[in-house]
Amino acid sequence: MTPEEKSLLEETYRLTAENNAILKAVQRSNRMATIMRVLYWVVIIVMSFGAYYFIQPYLNMMLGLSGQGTGIQGLTNSLNQAQDAASQLQGLLK
Repeated sequence: MTPEEKSLLEETYRLTAENNAILKAVQRSNRMATIMRVLYWVVIIVMSFGAYYFIQPYLNMMLGLSGQGTGIQGLTNSLNQAQDAASQLQGLLK
């Protein structure tokens, strides 16, 4: 092996090692990005269910208002319940 071939082989080895290090860094970065993306969506889904669980009693109460009696008495009861629900919600938000 001539000195020129040997230096060319050493340069090729050095470039291969550098490329390997870069490829490992890219692979590690891609894995971390995938993990963060999955974590992001898990947090969004969990928070959505949590928000629904928190608001569900108020939604059920509001949906139940439409099924009550008719006339002035039913309307008065509905309005009173809506006012109570609004004040409870306002108290929770303070």
